[in-house]
Amino acid sequence: MLKVLIAEDDLMIADMTEEVLVEHGYDVCGIARTVADAVALGRQHKPDLAVIDVRLADGGLGTEVAAQLDALGRLGVLYATGNMSYLMLSVPKGDACISKPYRSVDLLRSLQIVADIVATGTASPPFPRGFQLLPSALTKRPERLI
Repeated sequence: MLKVLIAEDDLMIADMTEEVLVEHGYDVCGIARTVADAVALGRQHKPDLAVIDVRLADGGLGTEVAAQLDALGRLGVLYATGNMSYLMLSVPKGDACISKPYRSVDLLRSLQIVADIVATGTASPPFPRGFQLLPSALTKRPERLI
């Protein structure tokens, strides 16, 4: 069972994400609304994967979460955002992003792709609607990503 951290300041989206993930066999180690809370949860639980909103409460950026948790080991990061172009320009640590609003089935497939990248270095289609690999994922093992 993969352990997932959710960093999302919109409580309705966070609760829906948690419910969907738990129903599909993931162990959600917690929900954080701020960068500081997400980093604390990550350090405490050492999750395998994270679903991170790009804009968090108190003006924080989700990209800061991934950067601070990078030292703990390989964390699969799926960003959720309404502004995909920001992520593509900033080249944050992470593997992929999904645009908001997203469907549950697209979230689940996106998270599976990120888990596959972490485990095998591959990202195989089909890619869900609103999904995009990040440049940082493509530079990790370019010969193995499809």
